[in-house]
Amino acid sequence: MGKSFTLIQTVTTAGVFSAVSFWYGFMFGRESARKELGDLIEGLRRGNPNSVEENQLGKSLET
Repeated sequence: MGKSFTLIQTVTTAGVFSAVSFWYGFMFGRESARKELGDLIEGLRRGNPNSVEENQLGKSLET
């Protein structure tokens, strides 16, 4: 007979997988937000509010 997982091992494995997935998703979302805010700040520093509005409009259309 092959080796089988107990309920505790299955729940633990699923919990670890879920925690790792959450962590990578959180870090990816944080990096995306940082890049988006960086673009917004650069647009404001250049003093071109139209490019900032276009950038925001483009981002909202992508999602």
